[in-house]
Amino acid sequence: MLWILTQNKQSLMNVRDVSVKGKHIVGFIESSLLDQWNKSMGKYESNERAIEILEEIYSRIEESAGASVTYTMPQR
Repeated sequence: MLWILTQNKQSLMNVRDVSVKGKHIVGFIESSLLDQWNKSMGKYESNERAIEILEEIYSRIEESAGASVTYTMPQR
């Protein structure tokens, strides 16, 4: 289970998938037969910085020994 506090600190999200869309980090939350729910969790100055953040999230997951992982999106 991956919990992410968004960059603006307004949402705590339980996400199933995290991806980079340009300068944005997007979390896939849930889907139904006709709909998918995605939410932007942070926006950064470049695509390269967004990829660095994704790599940080991956490292946090990799280091985790528990069933639940938490991550706070950095401001920059």
